[in-house]
Amino acid sequence: MNLPNDAMNARDTADAVARRSFGKLVAFLAARTRDVAAAEDALSEAFTSALATWPHNGCPSNPEAWLLTVARRKMIDLARRRRTGEAAAVQLLLLGPEFDDGATDAGIPDDRLPLMFACTHPAIEAAIRAPLMLQVVLGLDAKMIASAFLMSPAAMGKRLVRAKNKIREAGIAFSIPEREELAGRLDAVLDAIYAAFTEGWTDPGGTDVARRDLTDEALFLARLVADLLPREPETLGLLACMLHAQARRRARRGDDGEYVPLAEQDPALWDWPLIDEAEALLRHASALGSIGRYQLEGALQSAHVHRRRTGHADWAAVVQLYEALARLTGSPVVAINRALAVAELQGADAGLIAMQQVAADARLAQYQPYWAARAELLARTGAHREARDAYDMAIGLERDPAVRRFLQRRQAGLAN
Repeated sequence: MNLPNDAMNARDTADAVARRSFGKLVAFLAARTRDVAAAEDALSEAFTSALATWPHNGCPSNPEAWLLTVARRKMIDLARRRRTGEAAAVQLLLLGPEFDDGATDAGIPDDRLPLMFACTHPAIEAAIRAPLMLQVVLGLDAKMIASAFLMSPAAMGKRLVRAKNKIREAGIAFSIPEREELAGRLDAVLDAIYAAFTEGWTDPGGTDVARRDLTDEALFLARLVADLLPREPETLGLLACMLHAQARRRARRGDDGEYVPLAEQDPALWDWPLIDEAEALLRHASALGSIGRYQLEGALQSAHVHRRRTGHADWAAVVQLYEALARLTGSPVVAINRALAVAELQGADAGLIAMQQVAADARLAQYQPYWAARAELLARTGAHREARDAYDMAIGLERDPAVRRFLQRRQAGLAN
């Protein structure tokens, strides 16, 4: 059924606000009520109301303020139904005049960073902190988060609900921690931003607007944290790592839309001002005298750039960087990348031996890059039958059609 133009315009406006501002609006509401789930529900109802009224009454001049006003009324109604006496008075006060002032202002206060730190409170289970931030601050649904964290959607959904209940029940404050508490909670904030960026990165062609916006949102948050904490080297390292990756986005697809691996990309298509910014951030971070995961990730990205700029590769240094990163993270994904670097330095057989060290990790059974890397190394050793089987696994697990076609071409190139 074709929608009338007004209805289509209203839906487009609501969709645009949802992509751009849902997390910001949730943060604004939740910071005043400590009830993340109720804020999400109220905003969802407000968007439903927008789709029902905007086609008839026209889109408001300030859609965000309109949505916040409607969501506020819904949360007040909920507070009145749930609470009595002093508890209800406190809840209504939190949703009162300060909210109106913010909603009618040209800019709505941005409480996303305090909300992210609330999600890293010690009362919240460590393993769910990053997924929680992805949902409440950046708007990812449980299914997408579960995929990123190698977990079933049902299990992820239940854990997210429990975490939101904990924020409400414990009355966790929405504030940036004091210096002595900051170090222990900053890592989870950075991990959440990076996970969001990685999820958006799975649409390298930029055809999925929501995912493209997710990448931009993650970059915005990384810049926000780096601006707020300019003396924390890991905030600079994270931003540098993300900028390096973002700089190559345009080169990841050919004119025909086909996937182009890093080794075959045209550096002329890279965004060199972003790369130069990333390099400056890494130099600044290194001068602060404390090394961490994201600085190492950024250094590895920098090594790729150096190789393409100069034509010379220092694989021994790359292996050392991966070894340092593996010691910090214990990540099987890092171990896979280290194995590929070992293969460049010592040959494919050595790479396969290195990869065997993590082959028993159950999380890798459904991890496409593991099977693709294994297939590539097996092919180099001449074990074409095993390589073909590994390619079958990688192809079956890949959700991007362009990458799937790339893998199929690599498989087809194997000798019988």
